[in-house]
Amino acid sequence: MLKVLVVDDDFMVARVHTGFVGKVPGFEVCGVAHTAQEALEKVESARPDLVLLDVHLPGVTGLDLIGPFREIIPDLDVLVITSEREAESVQRALRSGAVHYLIKPFKFAALQERLDHYRHTREALAAAQEAEQDAVDKAFGLRGSPSRLPKGLSAETLATVEQQLREVETEDPGRAVSASAMADRTGMSRSSARRYLEYLSDVDKVLVSLDYGSVGRPERLYRLRR
Repeated sequence: MLKVLVVDDDFMVARVHTGFVGKVPGFEVCGVAHTAQEALEKVESARPDLVLLDVHLPGVTGLDLIGPFREIIPDLDVLVITSEREAESVQRALRSGAVHYLIKPFKFAALQERLDHYRHTREALAAAQEAEQDAVDKAFGLRGSPSRLPKGLSAETLATVEQQLREVETEDPGRAVSASAMADRTGMSRSSARRYLEYLSDVDKVLVSLDYGSVGRPERLYRLRR
């Protein structure tokens, strides 16, 4: 059983997330914290395997706690759960080694999917003396991606686009988005958004459909493969 510490300054949200975790097989909540100090104390006393960490905590950003957490438990994992949508926040979480970044609000299925992936990855790597590339790719959330991105694309921005696609799927399962809509969600230009979306199509991570509308050329729409 994997132990999870829930860190959120909102008591009601923390209660909901605690209930979500309790419904996922293989996980149990070992503590709840609402401030940075409480979180550090609970990491020390409860010794969790995973922290569900909110970014917005009283007087501090939750991302600043990841380093101190790992001074206490070097192999502690962190799943960031927050309403913060800024790409810079996503990039900081990635650089800090967060296993995922889930944007509020979300449904139970979205958290369950990420927790299941986390557990299966831990189990697969723990059982193997040596990791094959396929297992490594799955651990890092890759599926059929080349080791190098095309010139002009960055891993950080690609992760942001993928996160936005996951958020759309969580908000409205099956809904596809255009390059213009992705540009609005990420703050990048429409042409840049389309390049990232087309790349994800090339590596078989998204499905593309056409919206013919009423006037002009059909618009390409993108959604994550399930």
